[in-house]
Amino acid sequence: MATKEFKKAARIILVGAPGVGKGTQAERLMKRYPQLSTISSGDLLRGSVINKTPLGLEAEAFIRAGNLVPDEMILKLILNELKSKRWISSQSSVTGASPAQPSQNPSASFILDGFPRTATQASRLDSLIPVNLVVSLITPVNIILSRIASRWVHAPSGRVYNTDFNAPKVTGKDDVTGEVLTKRVDDDEETWKLRLKKFDETSQPLLEHYDRKGALWTVKGNSSDEITPKLFQELESRFA
Repeated sequence: MATKEFKKAARIILVGAPGVGKGTQAERLMKRYPQLSTISSGDLLRGSVINKTPLGLEAEAFIRAGNLVPDEMILKLILNELKSKRWISSQSSVTGASPAQPSQNPSASFILDGFPRTATQASRLDSLIPVNLVVSLITPVNIILSRIASRWVHAPSGRVYNTDFNAPKVTGKDDVTGEVLTKRVDDDEETWKLRLKKFDETSQPLLEHYDRKGALWTVKGNSSDEITPKLFQELESRFA
């Protein structure tokens, strides 16, 4: 795959239903655009807990109590990460009265993964750093359900196969170990229909928020291969 360079910083969020292929698109984007990196709120949270940072110790107390980690804490983790990369001013704070002034250097480009998930979280993020492209990935529900029905996993390693487009070399066996592949416990149609319904309900206000900001762009396709070239074309028209 040929690589391309951005001329200005891209600050991207990918929004899409479970099974739509956000991970696949993120990987392809980072291969295509070497200046692009990913900032995962989940990874930042896990890392801070493992390293017992002050924020990590606070977060662990919430997790141990069975509570969600507050949005304010996730925002601080993201802010600290951006500061450490010198992509925003070291003076920026979650409680600041105005948005941080992000670097326009193309190397300060990122995909923000895992946050925000709600319009309220998005509003808080706006006050920290402005996102300049929100991609809504849409694939028909029947296609997503078909993918899940064809999905098999090697539980010990986490390797995932799909009998439609990424089949194992030997049917029902892991390519590396030869061990038997299994289905995920929650990979049944009714569970997935509920997950997709919940996603639609929670994502609509989020998408409307970014539409009002003029940052929303929607792309539709039946497969990742159909969506990827459209995504490349849009990013290059905006940032390259």
